[in-house]
Order: sequence, then structure tokens, then C-alpha cells
Amino acid sequence: MSTLAVCRSIYTEEQFHKTYGSHKDLERPPLRLRDRLARSCTCSAHAFLHLLKRRVPILSWLPRYKLKKWLLGDLIAGLTVGIVHIPQGMAFALLTSVAPVHGLYTSFFPVVLYMLLGTGRHVSTGTFAVLSLMTGSVIDEHLAQNPLDRNLTSEEQSDIYAQRIGMAAAIAFLMGIIMVAMFVLQLGFLSTYLSEPIVKAFTNAAAFHVTISQIQNMLGLPLPRFTGSFTIFRTLTSVVQSLPMTNVAELVISILCLIVLIPIKELNARFRTKLRTPIPGEIVMVLLATGVTFASSLDSRYNVQIVGSIPAGFPAPKLPSLKVIPKVVGDTIAITFVGYAVSVSLAMIYAEKHRYSIDPNQELLAHGISNIVSSLFTCFPSSATLATTNILESAGAHTQLSGFFTSGVVLIVLIWIGPLFNYLPKAVLACINVVSLRQMFLQFRELPELWKISKTDFSVWVVTWMAVVVLNVEMGLAVGVVFSMMTVVCRTQRAQCTVMGRAVSTEIYRPVEQNDKCYEIPGLKILSYNSPIYYGNRDIYKDAVSQIVGLTQEKIRKREKALLVLEQARKMNISVVDSGIANPVFHQDGCILKPEADMEIKSLIIDCTGVIFIDSAGARLFIQVVPWSTVLCSPRIMQTSWIASRHHSGEPKKFN
Repeated sequence: MSTLAVCRSIYTEEQFHKTYGSHKDLERPPLRLRDRLARSCTCSAHAFLHLLKRRVPILSWLPRYKLKKWLLGDLIAGLTVGIVHIPQGMAFALLTSVAPVHGLYTSFFPVVLYMLLGTGRHVSTGTFAVLSLMTGSVIDEHLAQNPLDRNLTSEEQSDIYAQRIGMAAAIAFLMGIIMVAMFVLQLGFLSTYLSEPIVKAFTNAAAFHVTISQIQNMLGLPLPRFTGSFTIFRTLTSVVQSLPMTNVAELVISILCLIVLIPIKELNARFRTKLRTPIPGEIVMVLLATGVTFASSLDSRYNVQIVGSIPAGFPAPKLPSLKVIPKVVGDTIAITFVGYAVSVSLAMIYAEKHRYSIDPNQELLAHGISNIVSSLFTCFPSSATLATTNILESAGAHTQLSGFFTSGVVLIVLIWIGPLFNYLPKAVLACINVVSLRQMFLQFRELPELWKISKTDFSVWVVTWMAVVVLNVEMGLAVGVVFSMMTVVCRTQRAQCTVMGRAVSTEIYRPVEQNDKCYEIPGLKILSYNSPIYYGNRDIYKDAVSQIVGLTQEKIRKREKALLVLEQARKMNISVVDSGIANPVFHQDGCILKPEADMEIKSLIIDCTGVIFIDSAGARLFIQVVPWSTVLCSPRIMQTSWIASRHHSGEPKKFN
């Protein structure tokens, strides 16, 4: 068996700097402000072209497009998603408390803009149920009058819808401004604070809010939407109390839609790999329901709520109502973070699957400009969507060009086919909303596996889910983020202080408790702590060290007199040998005090390799280690050594 002997010299920090130099010696002198501005403002044709390709990615990937290999997949996937966008856009507009035609606008403009500016090849943007729910809650909170009130005239309903879409467009405009500002400040990393358990629990709980909010449309009950805490329970109570007012015709329509749509969804999910394109159950149901309602005059004979007039073409661009922005700033920030976190998460998932990379900050710019421009055409907030992104990838999309074909389908509907959906029952859109949430509800299946992997993440999932369900969407998200951060703090406080031992026939040190082949060197105690030492865990660390090295109150009292003697010592010299541990020698009245041979611990080494930072409270704690070591070792000898670990910059950690 071959052996490897490693001989190392022990340095003080001063000796190390003399031998190898400090990080300050390697640093370049800082540039003056004038030089920095001159360097940042210089431009060349090559640099401009490179910047343009980074900010408009279509200029980078379109010239390299493989026409024969990718076009068919992008065409089929784009057309499939476009067909899904039509009923889903109108359904999510209903969830946003605006007219259904605005859902079609939101399914067109963001798709085109993301195709030009986005970096995710398999991301489908447009209407998203969670954002629609959050936006609708904000609108209902500030505009209490319900446009579904059957006592209102058509003109009054139009005025209410105009006010609502004005506020929704203002939220989208502000959302885009926030995203662009985050892009300028390079704040794409902020989405990392929304961890995967938070996002999944949040979307799952939001799916319950969406489902409960659609019950009244499925039953034909003209009930107001509740806002604030306990929304789900208040809505259920109101629905139960209003059950005698149920519109039987709309109830029958809802039941028939669910009977058709749920099996189609299950078939698409089960035979996903065998079906070239999923069965378009939603668009088929929309066409059938529209035809039956028009032929049977269900709206006039049975008072069935229909979509109403869908104008052909596009609205004239105009700036949203900016006077409502101060009222919705707080809610818009929450909507922005949710939309960006979901969008980046989806983009990263499929980028890793297909082995390409995305730029999170460029995603901020893409979604920010999409929302700003879309708001000028009366669109509500948009982001990447779970359902259509999944369909886009499974249908064989290769690049962002699939968005061109998706927007083409929506464009045809907006220009020519849209007015044919005037007689579409709103109950059908409510059923489409509920069925589209299937993927979110199935996230419950991941809980057993999450429990096995990390009980902390499981607790974050449960707390976030309960907060969103019991409170409301915005407050629940805030609770989830705060609780997740608290778990991070608690993990730093629960880090164990381990005793390191030397592996047999090596100079490698490993935790003694985890390795039977490691042994402690007599008279030497090596402690390792893999966590930052700060005000939150300094006392925990102090107690752990005291327990390991055997520091008790009785021993402290015994050595109290010895400590007083040491405090009166006039000087302490530390001699360092090339291969050994620092040996302090105390001088008192000109006499050298020799160590006592019967002491168990003669030297204490603290390995700070795993300590990523130390605050002032932690630094004071290390200063206190010296008196502890005096008590531990002997009134006549104290040996404390430090293992200096290096920061990223290469500077050894200092504890002065």
C-alpha cells in the first residue's frame, strides 16, 4: 500500500504575507471616476452589434435557424398553443374581472414581444391564472361595483368594464416599469428568494382561490368577489346561502363542460408521448357551446350570461390611467415578483432539460417591455404560463419562432372570427378556468417525496399553502417568504460544532464521530464549525464549544484564582516552530512556567474553513476563547492556535 506524506509549515499571518504577499499587493490601483466613465462610454461597431444581439436575441438565433429541422416542430407547437390561447385568454379575462376580448389582446402582444426579446426557447407567454386572480383581487378591492349585476344596463356594464380594464392596464404598465428598473439595476437574482417550495405551494393554493371564485359563474350566481383575509371561506358561505338562486341552465352547461373537458385533459396527460398534438377540447367546447347558445337563444330564454360583443381588430394605443398607480403600487410589486419568479423558473427548467442557457436579467427586460407595450393596448399583466409552456414543449417546439405561429392564430381570431364568440356562455369559460388548473392541483403528489428530501422545505410548502388559503394571495406569499428566510436563519443556528481527527496514515482531518478510522491527537482538540458566526448563534456556538472541551462552572470556579494570576502576567511570547503548534511561554517575575503534564487538553485549534462570515459579536466571542483556553489547559500554560482559512479574495481570516 503506497503512502503519501505531506509536510506543511505553519505560518503566522505576518509570515504568510511576507512569503506570499497579501491580496492588497495583487490588486490593481483603482481607476479614477473620469477613467471609468471614459471606459464605459467608449463604443465600437463590434461592441454595438454584440450589445444589440444580447438585448434583441432574435438577431442572434434567427440567422442560425435550421429551417428543415426545426420549422415543422415550431409550426405544429405554435398552432396548438394558439388554439389553446383563445379559450384560455377569454377565461382568464373573466378571472381578472374584465371583458373577455382583453384576454385575447393579452394572448397576442406579449407573445410577439417575447419572441423578439426572450431567451427561453420553450416558454409560452400570455395570460396566467395566478396573475389574473391577483389582478382581479386588486381591481375588486378598489372598484367594488360588480359588472355582472343583472340589474345594470349594457351601457353601465360597459362603463364599469372600462374602469376595470383601465386599472388592469395601469397595473400591467407599472409591472413593466418595475421589471425594466430591475433590469437596469441587475436585480434578477431577487427571484431566488422565491424558492421552489414557495412557488409550488403558492400556485397550488392560488388554484384553490381560482376554483372557488369560479363557482358563482358555473352556477349563474351574481355574487360580488370578496377580497382580504378568509376570502375562500367567505365566498363559500355566500355561495351556500345563494344556492336557491342557482340558474339551472348554467348549472347544466357547467356539468356538461366538466364531463367533456376532464376526460380530455386526462387523455392528453396519459398519452402525452403518443399524441403529436393534444386534443383541443377547450376550443371544441367553445365552438359547440357558442353554436348551441345561439341556436337555442339560451341568453334570452333562460337568462344565461354570455360573453357579449367582441369587437374585431385592435384598440387604438393609449396610455393607461396613471392616476390609479399610487393606489396599486404595493399589490403590483407582489404581482411582479410572482410573475417574474414563475417565468424564470419555467425558462430554467426547460433550458436545463434541453441543454441551453437563459439570461435572467434579459428575461426581466423581455417581460418588462412586453407588459409596458401591452398595457397601451388595454392588456392586463402577463407572464409565462404553466399549461401552454408544457404544451409547447411537448408538441415539439425548438425555438421562439413558435410564438410567431401562436400569435398568428390569435390574430386571425381577433380580426375575423372574434365576433362569432358573442354568444359564448361565461359558464363555459369558468369551467375552462377550473380544468386548466389540473397541473397545479397535482403538485400534492410531490409532498411525500419532498418530506423525504427535506423536512424544512416541506414545512415551508405547508406554511405557505396554509397562509395563502386562509389569508389571501398577497399576504400568504409574504408569509411564505418570511418563513422561508427564518428557516435559513434557524439552519445557521442548528449547525453542529464537530471534533476533527486525523485519518490513519494521512494528514487529512475528518469528523471523529462520522469516521472510525480518525483519531484525536493527545493533548490537541480541533473544532470545526460549518456556519457563519454572528449575533444570532454566538451563544449557541459558545455553549457547544464549552460542552465539547469540558468547560463547566465548577472548573471555572476552580481556576478563578489562576485566571487572576494570568491577568497579572507582564508579557507573553509566542514562539513558532516550522512544524508544530504555537507554544506560549508565560514569564512571571523572571521565571519560566513549565506546563503540567497531567492536563488533558494542551492546545485548542479552531478550524474556520466553513465560517463564511463573522460579525462583531462573533469576533468578540473569539477574543473570549483565550480566557476559556486558560481555564481548560492550565494556570501555567495556555495554547490556542488558529487555522486561517481564505476568503474569495485570498486574504486569510483575521480574528483580532
